[in-house]
Amino acid sequence: MNTFSFATRHIGPREHDLKDMLETIGVDSIDQLIYETLPDDIRLKKDLELAPAMSEHEYIAHSISLAAKNKVFRTYIGLGYHQSITPPVIQRNILENPGWYTAYTPYQAEIAQGRLEALLNFQTVIADLTGMELANASLLDEGTAAAEAMSLLYEVRERDQKKNNINKFFVSELVLPQTIDLLKTRAIPLGIELVIGDHEEFDFSEEFFGAFLQYPGRMGQVYDYSQFVAKAKEHNIKTAVAADILSLVKLRAPGEFGVDVVVGTTQRFGIPLGYGGPHAAYFATKEEYKRSIPGRIIGVTKDTDGNFALRMALQTREQHIKRDRATSNICTAQVLLAVMAGMYAVYHGPRGLKFIANRVHSLAATVAENVEKLGFSQLNSTFFDTVLIKAEAAKVKEIAERNEVNFYYPSSDVVAISLNESTNLDDVNTILEIFAEAAGKEAIKATELSENNYIPASVERKTEFLKNEVFNSYHSETELMRYIKKLERKDLSLNHSMISLGSCTMKLNAAAEMLPISYPQWGNLHPFVPVEQAEGYQIVLKKLEEQLTEITGFAGTSLQPNSGAQGEYAGLMVIRKYHKSRGESHRNICLIPSSAHGTNPASAVMAGMKVVVTKSTESGNIDIEDLKEKALKHKDNLAALMVTYPSTHGVFESAIMEVIDIIHQYGGQVYMDGANMNAQVGLTSPGAIGADVCHLNLHKTFAIPHGGGGPGVGPICVAKQLVPFLPGNPVVKTGGDDAITAISSAPWGSALVCLISYGYIKMLGAEGLKKVTQFAILNANYIKSRIEEHYKTLYSGERGRAAHEMIVDCRPFKAKGIEVTDIAKRLIDYGFHAPTVSFPVAGTLMIEPTESESKAELDRFCDALISIRKEIDEATEDEPNNVLKNSPHTLAMLTTDEWNFPYTRQKAAFPIDYLAENKFWPSIRRVDEAFGDRNLICTCAPIEEYMED
Repeated sequence: MNTFSFATRHIGPREHDLKDMLETIGVDSIDQLIYETLPDDIRLKKDLELAPAMSEHEYIAHSISLAAKNKVFRTYIGLGYHQSITPPVIQRNILENPGWYTAYTPYQAEIAQGRLEALLNFQTVIADLTGMELANASLLDEGTAAAEAMSLLYEVRERDQKKNNINKFFVSELVLPQTIDLLKTRAIPLGIELVIGDHEEFDFSEEFFGAFLQYPGRMGQVYDYSQFVAKAKEHNIKTAVAADILSLVKLRAPGEFGVDVVVGTTQRFGIPLGYGGPHAAYFATKEEYKRSIPGRIIGVTKDTDGNFALRMALQTREQHIKRDRATSNICTAQVLLAVMAGMYAVYHGPRGLKFIANRVHSLAATVAENVEKLGFSQLNSTFFDTVLIKAEAAKVKEIAERNEVNFYYPSSDVVAISLNESTNLDDVNTILEIFAEAAGKEAIKATELSENNYIPASVERKTEFLKNEVFNSYHSETELMRYIKKLERKDLSLNHSMISLGSCTMKLNAAAEMLPISYPQWGNLHPFVPVEQAEGYQIVLKKLEEQLTEITGFAGTSLQPNSGAQGEYAGLMVIRKYHKSRGESHRNICLIPSSAHGTNPASAVMAGMKVVVTKSTESGNIDIEDLKEKALKHKDNLAALMVTYPSTHGVFESAIMEVIDIIHQYGGQVYMDGANMNAQVGLTSPGAIGADVCHLNLHKTFAIPHGGGGPGVGPICVAKQLVPFLPGNPVVKTGGDDAITAISSAPWGSALVCLISYGYIKMLGAEGLKKVTQFAILNANYIKSRIEEHYKTLYSGERGRAAHEMIVDCRPFKAKGIEVTDIAKRLIDYGFHAPTVSFPVAGTLMIEPTESESKAELDRFCDALISIRKEIDEATEDEPNNVLKNSPHTLAMLTTDEWNFPYTRQKAAFPIDYLAENKFWPSIRRVDEAFGDRNLICTCAPIEEYMED
């Protein structure tokens, strides 16, 4: 065995397993299997042109050398990003812990109570600090959250406003520039007219449906918005506010002065800067808008025994249900980062947060008072953490950068300085020395922090927050470590067993890929530093763009979209801009096969397109005749086709090139959803097939961990004609020559986790990447062959093969009274997370094993499915008291004195031998979904509920 080969460690099956696996499938070689799986005409004619594979040891050394090229200055730029301190107990036990970062989105509540509790904590923090009734479990970044706020306010307009097409949205000029850019992006296809101006001069015209404010303002001034909001309400204008989360510890909660939505980022709560992300945004609103709030909400419910339980609430709101009627395509949160931010609040508690916020304010006050002693004018009459100094910006900049300090320079005669949690008195004195030199004076040395308060009484916080027990209990490292571990034990992650979710590609997130994200040279860089200070990042990001461009067979790549759904939206907006550049803005029809992901139609609607659904054949393929008919019908207005390949049914459709030709014939562009790219890399590519744009899920194919539902990265790769339109950024130059406005807040999206995919490709090289794809297809077909006598696979290719995933039909078992959900819950008793349930076909399981799983693990999974099949045969429709309907079985059930079930305890908990040595116990029984929706509770219980009478 070559111990230097990363591919050997990443790919699960061993060489000696191959013979048995191929024999089970019924082929002589992997090459034969691939021949029987992929159509010949789409196969690549040559290998990918990538650098030779590195060993893990070589890559770690390489990443360290690149990190050293980043210049980590003391940075006070602000603009929504601030250096924070990640408590080591959170870094070690969450960020660096596979029990947390390899978990999937908590759709299976019974094996996700730990993450759900951590997210409930997060929602409570947000609701308390914003003063709002309801908060979601995070969004992608502040700019995206702001765009979602605008969309929500547009959706909930009064009936007369909709009737009269009231479409103006006021945006304060004090809003962050990247947020304004994102609002522009989202407003264009929705037909919303943005009006950017001074909030103090706004005329509250009835032509407006909403207004958006920044709190504190972009330059640090703290405004009392209470009169603005009250006057807006009088004129039926709803308001949203972007609020700095740490400032809300000291500032009056926006909910108290009547706003409708509050958004922001929780990056200041212990999350590394990471050159722009990933960071968990927040979104809080009134309960009356609970059916319109984007993203996920964690709610309280009960399980079968009536015990307290948590689960994701109000699922019918999500795009995967509403499809083309959805108002948002959001399906990715930033769960791992939200968990960290929530745990930061748990660790520090209200008193700790007050200490941090007061200290940051005192640091800003100390700078303000002392620069005035040096003869400069400080322009902010009120502020939390940002001072605005009238000075010759170019002169200050030269001195500051010589001293390895970054400020923000909004104009030639103004310098803005945003202080942060990591700043200390020595840093303050360095700042004062810089201004003293600029003034030609002796430096003033501050010996203590100012105690003066620059927050006016009208906006000072008077209300308490975080009174719940959880925020007042775990303030020593020992206690927090144990609390985190208690939650972790409730969750099933990849460090326990295979997660065979079709379409979600839950592969190994290798330790060598993950290690660099903890390096301070990668974590501590602000996204708006001069690019020459980020040389290491620039090398990695440019190389990753080149790698992905080569892999997809396209001409250019943007890493900016920070989720797969956002990548879809970005790709469609690029197509829209392309048509506009050719004088064909009228092209607005998007054809989408009926089997498409739910995000596809939602993204198309958000991009201002009209969705026309095309039929699928009985075998699950695109109905070519129906496609031709609809393409011809809409030829004058055809904008795009969205297609997933291999299809969502797990099949390489042989007619894909004909499909693409039809669209091109009528002037449309082909968007290929990259969700199933793990079956393409090294064997074929969207470019080779003839598509025009695709998005890639780096959290699927390219090894970024799912983190319990985020981070994600969804870069878009495009053909030559679309390169000029790749998304830009208003602060740092990125994108094409005729770029669309921003898709996410940071220039390169979630840059920190792009390191993971860069390392994945570096350590696999061309040969390793191709081998990964081959083994993903091998493992899927091995499962298909092993269970085919017990379960029917709905779709397969023309030669009878699956791609990297398959759909197993569970509908016949209804005759026994067994639903697909029963099988999913019973798999928990066998130690497995369920495959994807009822997507894309109701009553089915979509199974994708990935290449990372060993033959032994595949066999355990198949043995579990076969054992469950026998249990199904034993069930009867008229007797629901059976082992499937009662699953999952908890330890509490198994250890009670009474056992009132018609099967043994052993059959309930240990139905198969391998469970004896590695049993995962769910912490609750099956959750009551309906009860939770009828009784929506989305924050922690108040401390009074824990007090004794």
